[in-house]
Amino acid sequence: MKRRQLLLGGVALGALGACSSKFKTYNGPEVTYVVVNKSARKMYLMHNDTVLKDYVIDLGFAPAGHKNIEGDGKTPEGDYFIDRRNPNSQFHLSLGISYPNDKDRARARALGKSPGGDIFIHGESNFWKLGKNDWTWGCIAVTNEQMEDVYAMVRNGTPIRINP
Repeated sequence: MKRRQLLLGGVALGALGACSSKFKTYNGPEVTYVVVNKSARKMYLMHNDTVLKDYVIDLGFAPAGHKNIEGDGKTPEGDYFIDRRNPNSQFHLSLGISYPNDKDRARARALGKSPGGDIFIHGESNFWKLGKNDWTWGCIAVTNEQMEDVYAMVRNGTPIRINP
C-alpha cells in the first residue's frame, strides 16, 4: 500500500511540475517606463535609458493615427500609465493602459462620440488573431509567453509613451 501511495504521489508531483504557471517572477532592474513605436511595431521595456526587453507587437486593426472614438480600431498615441492588471484576461494576461485621458474624452465629446476604453497590453487569443497582424480593437498584443514576462516586469503606475 505504501509503495502505491508513493508512486501515485510521485506521479501527482510530476504532473504539477509539468504544468507551467503563467505567473513569473522578476528580480531585475525596475521597468521605469514603456515605449511603443507603432510604425516600427515595437515595444520597449526601459530602465532609465537602458532597454531591458523589446518585443514585436500587433496593434489595432486600423493602426495609423491616434484613437479618437470607440470602435475606430486605432491604438492611442501619447502619454499614459499602466493602471490595472487582469490575471484572468481572455487574452492570457493583460495590463491596462490609462486611456482615455481628459484630452481624449474632450476630443471624442467634440465629435459627439464615446472615446472608448479598455485599452490593454495583452497576450494572444487564437480565436481573434487567426494568423493576422494588427488584429486588436486598439490594444497592444504580444505572444502569450512574452506577456508573462511583461506582466512580471511592469508594475502598476509605470508610464507608457505610445508614439506614432
